[in-house]
Amino acid sequence: MIGDLDLEGVSVPLVEIFSAIQGEGANVGTRQLFIRFAGCDLRCSYCDSAYTWGVPAIALLETIAGDRQFQRVANPLSGTQILAAVAQLHHPHLHDSISLTGGEPLLHAPALATLLPALKAATQLPLYLETGGHHPRALERVLPYLDSVGMDIKLPSVSGECHWQAHQQFLILCDRAGVEVFCKVIISALTTPTDLATMAELVATVNPRIPVVLQPVTPIGTGRLTQPPTPAQVLAWQAYLKNHLAHVRVIPQTHKFLGQR
Repeated sequence: MIGDLDLEGVSVPLVEIFSAIQGEGANVGTRQLFIRFAGCDLRCSYCDSAYTWGVPAIALLETIAGDRQFQRVANPLSGTQILAAVAQLHHPHLHDSISLTGGEPLLHAPALATLLPALKAATQLPLYLETGGHHPRALERVLPYLDSVGMDIKLPSVSGECHWQAHQQFLILCDRAGVEVFCKVIISALTTPTDLATMAELVATVNPRIPVVLQPVTPIGTGRLTQPPTPAQVLAWQAYLKNHLAHVRVIPQTHKFLGQR
């Protein structure tokens, strides 16, 4: 128990907990303590982490921050186990934030509503959610505990998924709550002008100052590879979007170049 929080009553399936450099999005280059949750209800065609779609029998818990030596623990884990694993990696001044990633963390929103306040109290680190941005009702349960959100906008032409209405509801909630939020948009050679126009209108309608990060698919390492866009395409798409949105950046998956997970 921590205060009124019953962490033994929390049960969450994980893939891993580890310390690494954030390789994508607005927090690129920062050191984060990653909690990777198991399970995803999307099947994006470009996904390079399909191993997170299901629940593994064993979760991997790094024992020393950054050394890539892992303890194997049976799933699911209790909140007490998760907090202990985080405490083992947490050192003053090392991590800039905790990344809640997956899979899709919001599939576990009821457990997160108990776990996140305990993580914040124990570490005093900002909590950053990486999400597919398609579960607005689940977001409402955990939004009070979050400091920042990296929300994917899934372009149907690239991902094979279509969640425009849910994305808009999700983004409205983040914007109204005043939480720091940016949108990550995976682009490939298959990206269509129609999808880009729909995405631009969606973000601009909520708040045109919300940053958008275009992330070209990165054909390095393992994963289900999709043809990346050409440099000319990326330049043209960024120029188009900057006519509608205030902040549009292009950031590839730098962790793949660094050889990180």
